[in-house]
Amino acid sequence: MDEKESARAAVREFLTTRRARVTPTDAGLPAYGTRRRVKGLRREEVALLAGVSPEYYVRLERGQATGPSAGVVDAVADVLRLDEDERTHLDRLLAALTPARRKRRRPAKDLINPGVRVLLDSMDHLPAVVFNGRFDILAANTLGRALLAPMFDRLGRLNCALFLFLDEPRARDLFPAWDLITADTVATLRIEAGLHPDDPDLTELIGQLATRSSEFRKRWATNDVRTARAGSKTFRHPLIGEITLPYETLRIDAASSQIISVYTPQPGTPEADAIRLLASWNADDQRNNNPAEGTPRRHDDRQDR
Repeated sequence: MDEKESARAAVREFLTTRRARVTPTDAGLPAYGTRRRVKGLRREEVALLAGVSPEYYVRLERGQATGPSAGVVDAVADVLRLDEDERTHLDRLLAALTPARRKRRRPAKDLINPGVRVLLDSMDHLPAVVFNGRFDILAANTLGRALLAPMFDRLGRLNCALFLFLDEPRARDLFPAWDLITADTVATLRIEAGLHPDDPDLTELIGQLATRSSEFRKRWATNDVRTARAGSKTFRHPLIGEITLPYETLRIDAASSQIISVYTPQPGTPEADAIRLLASWNADDQRNNNPAEGTPRRHDDRQDR
């Protein structure tokens, strides 16, 4: 499949899955009969509700419409009930259909700014990890390595998605809410794929996950999209037991999609005490292990290929 066809397929798959989520009842349409051949809205129903011709909407969904106006895209987004992340993703997919936009720059190299290293080292009481948009771990402070120790112990490319899906038993042990975390991870990877469709490292990662994990394939097929945001995450840690930690997600470098996740238990809480205990148990051992840096780590036996 060439680049143009790939861009059209991305638009088609995204709009088809969004259309399947909205029922006629949801859209305020009368239900005629009980047997429908499609799940969700028909194309002509979307066209009716968006105020465009059925022929035009078919071309739009197939990625064949030329320069749809913002008003048309807004109307379709309203009918399909797209949230902010989905609306932005649709704009990106449609923009990729134009020849000028298909000639995109590859993402910047995953170099860690010296100032980021200073920031990591200064946070000696909070776990912190730097990721790129592919969920490769680029750097971590001592507590970040201690909190995610099972992930750092695996051979091969140091990548959260690979750990979640290809080391599934250990990942489920570390993350009790594995289903939620994996859904969020895949939805964020979808956004990265829209941003950098020509990134060979991302293409390799998605291909590897799709080949080796049925769970990944199932989630990837939903076409859900979601940006990384602050929240909370529950761990079942081998040293400190089950703990739920709030975290903040800070954008470092938009060009390379780098973010830093900092786990932020409130002072005086049991969670803060648990992190302090983790630090005391791991300080000496982890001080001798440098965080991952530069390009993602790979193992010579190609375990992850």
